[in-house]
Amino acid sequence: MPRPRRRSIREEGDEQYDLGNAPDIEKHGYDPHDTSFSSIESEDDEATSPSTSSINSSRGTSGSYQPMLGKPKRKSKYYYLYRLPNRTMRYLCLALMSTIILFILSLVRMSWTSAKQLELGILRTTNPQPAQWESFEFLTRYYGGIRTLVPRDRNLPEYPSEQETAQSPSNESISARSLPSSTPFHPYPDYTSTTYKLEYGPVRECFLDGEEKIKIPDIHSYLGVPQGLPDPVMGSYELLDIQNTNCFERFGRLGAYGFGYSLRKGGIGAGLNGDRDGVERVWNAAPEVDYTRVKWGEAQKKCLSKNNHRFEPSPERHGNTFSDMDVKRDLAEHGGSNRALGRREGTSADYPLLNQTRSGSTQAGLKQISRTAVVIRTWWDYAYTQEDILYLRSLIAELSLQTGGEYTIHFLIHVKDDNVAIWADQDTYDRVLTKALPKEFHGMGTLWTERQMGLVYGGLAESYYRDLPVHGVYRSTFMPLQYFAHQHPEYDYFWNWEMDIRYTGHWYHLFDKVRTWAKQQPRKGLWERNGRFYVPSVHGTWEDFKQMVRVQSEIGSASSNNLWSGLGSAKQTSGGNARSKVDKPIWGPHAPEDVLKLGSNPSPTTAYEKDKYTWGVGEEADLITFNPMFDPDGTTWLLAEDFTGYNTTAGPPPRRAAIITASRLSRRLLDTMHRE
Repeated sequence: MPRPRRRSIREEGDEQYDLGNAPDIEKHGYDPHDTSFSSIESEDDEATSPSTSSINSSRGTSGSYQPMLGKPKRKSKYYYLYRLPNRTMRYLCLALMSTIILFILSLVRMSWTSAKQLELGILRTTNPQPAQWESFEFLTRYYGGIRTLVPRDRNLPEYPSEQETAQSPSNESISARSLPSSTPFHPYPDYTSTTYKLEYGPVRECFLDGEEKIKIPDIHSYLGVPQGLPDPVMGSYELLDIQNTNCFERFGRLGAYGFGYSLRKGGIGAGLNGDRDGVERVWNAAPEVDYTRVKWGEAQKKCLSKNNHRFEPSPERHGNTFSDMDVKRDLAEHGGSNRALGRREGTSADYPLLNQTRSGSTQAGLKQISRTAVVIRTWWDYAYTQEDILYLRSLIAELSLQTGGEYTIHFLIHVKDDNVAIWADQDTYDRVLTKALPKEFHGMGTLWTERQMGLVYGGLAESYYRDLPVHGVYRSTFMPLQYFAHQHPEYDYFWNWEMDIRYTGHWYHLFDKVRTWAKQQPRKGLWERNGRFYVPSVHGTWEDFKQMVRVQSEIGSASSNNLWSGLGSAKQTSGGNARSKVDKPIWGPHAPEDVLKLGSNPSPTTAYEKDKYTWGVGEEADLITFNPMFDPDGTTWLLAEDFTGYNTTAGPPPRRAAIITASRLSRRLLDTMHRE
C-alpha cells in the first residue's frame, strides 16, 4: 500500500524553510514572503531534513515561527578583485614603457662606448695585469743626501751594475761626516775674457730691477754624487759633454728663486722646516730676493736693450688686423727695429742651402749671435703653483738675463673659448692676457685661439680625426708656433716647451750642450739614428751605435727574435720567420710629390756610399727632439693615420713622428711649415 505523502510546508509562492530552526518573526521582524534572498539560500533550505519538516508541520499555518529580524545573509562565494582606476593604470603603463625604452637606450649607449674604447685602445679588462715596471727592483740611492757624497769615479751605481747594490750608509756614518761646501755653478762662456770680447763684443750685466740694484743670485752645486747614485739608463753625460761630477740639491738649485724663505721676505714659503743643511751658504754673497717686486718682462726688455749690439737689428713685419698676435708691441718690447724687411718672401734667401743664421754676419768686426725664443705653451685658465713659479723664474734668469738676451722667454697662451674675440679687439686682448699670467710675468705673453688658426690657415680643409678638428691644439700643436715665428722675425730658433717639464740641472748648460752636440752630427744615417734609443750599457760607445744602425739599415732588423717584426710591412715567410726588411736610407730631401717647391732645400754633394760622415757637420740642426723620431707607417700608434692636406692616391706621404712636443725648431723649418 502506498506510503502517505507528507504535507510540504512549501505553499504556492512561498519559500521553503527549516521549521526546526525557523526564527520567530515577532522577535526578528521577518517577512516570509520576502524574495530578496539569493538562490543560494533557497538551495540550503531545500537541503533541510524531511523528518524535521514533518514534525513541525503543525506550525505551518502559524506566523509565530518566522524570525523577527530575518535570516542573516550568508557571504557569497563569488566576488570580484579590486579594480584600479583607469587613470592609475595609464600611469603605470606609461612608467613601464619608459623604463623599457631607457633600458634599451642604455644598452645601445654602453655598446657604443665599449666600441669606442676598443677603438681608442683604452678598454680595460676586468682583471688588469700589473705593469711590468712594478716588478723592477726599487731604487733607493737617488736621494742619498749631501753627507754621503763621493767622487763620480769612485761611485758604485745602484743601477745598472753587475756588482752588489751599494748599501745605504748607517746613521752613525752620516752623523760622523762633515757637511760639504757648495760652490756657485757657472756654465756660461767667460764673458769678461779678452778673447770673447774681441769675437762677440762685451756682455753687459743684467739685473732684476729697473734701478739695477738687485743682482741675479747664483745657484749652487756640490762636488760629487750621493753614494750609489744610479747611472742614466738612456743617453750619456759624456756624449753630450754635460758635467756629471757635481750634483744639485733643493736649496742650492731653487733657493736663488724663492725656495727656503718666507712669503714676508718675498719667497714662496716652502722649505722652512725639516733638514736645512747648507741653506745659509746660498745667500752668503747676496741676500734673499723679494720676488713680489720683480717684473720679469721689464727685466728681459732692459737686458736686451743693454746688449742689443750683440744681435743683428730685427726686421719689422706689419700684422693683419684680424690675425695679428700683437707683433708691433712685441717687436718694440723685445728689441725690434724700424728697418724694413730686407728679405723678400719666396726668394731663395729665405732658405739658404745650409742653415746659416745671422750669427755668421759681422758688425764692426764682431760676430753677431743668433737669438732664440723659448716659447712656453700654456692656456688662459692654467692654475700656476708655487713650484711652477720657481721653475719659470729659473728659466728666465738662467736663459735670458744671464746670457745678455741670447734667449727670450715667451708664453704662448691658448684661449680655449673661441667666442672671445681676442684677435679683433685690443681691449679684450689686453684684459684676457692680464688675467692669464701671474703678475710678475705680465708683458711676456701672446694669446691665440683655434678659430684664429682656422682663419690664418684657411687653405687647409677642415677634417676630423678621432673627433678632433685639424686646426685644434691636439692635432696641430705647431700651428700657433708657426704663426708666432712668422710674426717674430727677430728669432732664428724656437724652443717649443711645456709647463710640465722639469730639469734638475742648469737650463743654459742643457740647451747649449744639446745644441752644440746636434751641430756636430753628420747627415749620413741621421734619420736612422734618430729613430732609436741609445742605451750605452747595451750599445756600447756612440761609434758602435752608429755602425750598428748602419748595418741594420742595410740588412734589415726583422727576425724571429724581434718582438715587433710582425708589425708594419714585415712579411712572414713560409717557415714562419719574419722576412727581413731593408730600410732605404734617407739621403737628401724626401718630400711628397704634390708639395710645392719652396725655396732651396739642402742637397747632398756626393753619393751616400762615398760620403765619409762629413756632410752636415757644423750645420745648425733644423729640429732637435728628446725622443726618437720614428716612421709611424705600419705601427700601432693611435695617430699613425693622421695626415691632412696631402695627395694619398699613391699612398701616405713620407712621415716621421716624435712623442712629446718639446723640441727646438729653426726658422727655416717653421717658415716651410707656415707656407705649406
